[in-house]
Amino acid sequence: MTTTMAFVHPADDRTGGWAAGRRRIAATRHAPVAAGALLAVLALAESIAHARDTPLAKAFGRAVTTPVGESIVHGGGAPPVEGGNPALYLVVFGLLGLATTLPVALLWAQPAAAAVVVSATVMLSPVAFHTLTVAGVAAQLICGYRLGRTGSQRLAVLLAAPFPILALAVPAGGEAGVLILLAACLAPAAALAGIARRARAEALENGAARQVIADTLLEHTARGERARIARELHDVVAHHISMVAVQAETARLAVPGMPAAGAERLSAIGDTARAALTEMRRLLGVLREDAEADAADRRPQPGLRLAELNELLDQARQASGTGVRLILRGPPVTLDPGVELAAHRIVQEALTNARRHAPGAAVDVELHYGGDALRLLIRDNGPGPRASVPAGGHGLSGMRERATAVGGELRTGPAAGGGFLVEARLPGAAG
Repeated sequence: MTTTMAFVHPADDRTGGWAAGRRRIAATRHAPVAAGALLAVLALAESIAHARDTPLAKAFGRAVTTPVGESIVHGGGAPPVEGGNPALYLVVFGLLGLATTLPVALLWAQPAAAAVVVSATVMLSPVAFHTLTVAGVAAQLICGYRLGRTGSQRLAVLLAAPFPILALAVPAGGEAGVLILLAACLAPAAALAGIARRARAEALENGAARQVIADTLLEHTARGERARIARELHDVVAHHISMVAVQAETARLAVPGMPAAGAERLSAIGDTARAALTEMRRLLGVLREDAEADAADRRPQPGLRLAELNELLDQARQASGTGVRLILRGPPVTLDPGVELAAHRIVQEALTNARRHAPGAAVDVELHYGGDALRLLIRDNGPGPRASVPAGGHGLSGMRERATAVGGELRTGPAAGGGFLVEARLPGAAG
């Protein structure tokens, strides 16, 4: 016994493990919900801090009053206001934080709607309220990448385009200005990264499909070439070798008074030619194996043509030695190939069951062609269900599955007057 051991470098193992872990997390159904909830918590924390330090009096029409001679010092946004309502600011900033992050939870189901809501809120926050959160910028980058990766590429670029303009229009300074500048740099990059990742995945998929097609064409070409070589060997070389064998034998018998050594030589030539012909036939068999297997795979599936039904019934008669009748009612019509295949297999399985569980019993196979349905009746005159249906058999369940698969139904049980009955109702010809 040979044991093969492989050494994996720890760094490679950690890298592969982290990458596989990230892919598994991103592929889970609850990943966007968890990401949206986490970003919403971070946004609320930032909003509370901004509401405490930046009341935005101008946004609510309040006047800013400062003592004479004192300058206004800007912190994270608008200056502090006397008599402001901190609770109102907390509610407004909290709603903004939630609006910029919670739509991420719908990103996998509705990427376009989630990206539009997040982008609009992120652009509205610094313009109307002079505030922006790190969680909001992160949500914008995630939405842009996801939309470019799986959604509308034009919409992803369109939603990222206003951020560079916004960075030029909004005065720089403070935390909001830094975040706007960061969004202006990273939002287009995230959208383009998603588009590039999508293009790469499509290129890999198309390349794999082209490779499969090329391999298939190469395989068919090789099989065709082997079949052509086999035909050439059979038609030309084998004919000449057989002629050599015939002529050597004819010369040995037709020439009178030939020395014994000459006769032996001619006999040896004939034996060698026949041996070569035998080897060539073996080689031809090898060359034709693939072509014959391909031809067998491409044979049409059996259906309800009269020749196929008669062949099926003849096989049952030869195997059981009893009478098997075919009864047709109504004008035969061509049905869906799947329906005809299911009917053929049901008849085949029912005849097998009758031969196995009711040996010596005669069997009637009836096909009733109706306007909207095909009715199959396979009845034997054996001892009935108890002797015909063993416990744990798979024949009846297989027939029932075939009937159900094409939209029909199947019923089994005792036949009127004794015996066992298999009755199937399958869809008829489309109107």
